[in-house]
Amino acid sequence: MKPLILHGHHTGPNPYKVQLILENLKLPYELKIWVLGDGEKGLKSPEFLKINENGRVPALEDPNTGVLSWESQAVINYLLRVYDKSHTLSPGPNASEQERVNYDKWTSFLITTFGPMFGQRNWYVRFNAVDNPDARKRYGEQCLRCFDVLEGQLEKTGGKSILPGGFSAVDCHFWPWLRQYPYAELDVSKYAWFQKWFKEIEARPEVEKIDDYNARMKEEQGITSM
Repeated sequence: MKPLILHGHHTGPNPYKVQLILENLKLPYELKIWVLGDGEKGLKSPEFLKINENGRVPALEDPNTGVLSWESQAVINYLLRVYDKSHTLSPGPNASEQERVNYDKWTSFLITTFGPMFGQRNWYVRFNAVDNPDARKRYGEQCLRCFDVLEGQLEKTGGKSILPGGFSAVDCHFWPWLRQYPYAELDVSKYAWFQKWFKEIEARPEVEKIDDYNARMKEEQGITSM
């Protein structure tokens, strides 16, 4: 099997979701790291825009099928359809309709609500050129509201996974975004079930492998800026 080519960014969370899927499915892949801007290795460079017209990562090239995908949900759904035939990370053919809906709704919650709130919080804490306390406060409150929602769900599973039944692609969607809570300057100490879930995810061997591999690729590819 030829290695898949994952296009990512060394700090952005969405490519990490895909890596966690790839690692759990034991699929060979190579990571190509891009940087912000339209210069060399830039996400807005002509070279990358041929891969993804939207100039965002992740994007995934599969030389085994000839399929090119981008947007994290589309990439992950592709990987699950093609390579997770035993449904180790997603609802199987015998799953109930409620189990399928639960999978979809929690994935959608991350992609449409939790992730965007985190992104806005990060922007106003770290990058906005003009200090905007109101925006920081608003998006901080929205992030914590989302943590409230997630905490209630994790309590139902004893903090073992977001969905009953164990680790799934839903956990892969959430992990890299929630990993950024210190960067976003969010106090999540009161969320005991989240802390338990997060500790268990961080302890997975796939996560350590991803961190080590990404650090090595960043050095080998000469990535020194965002």
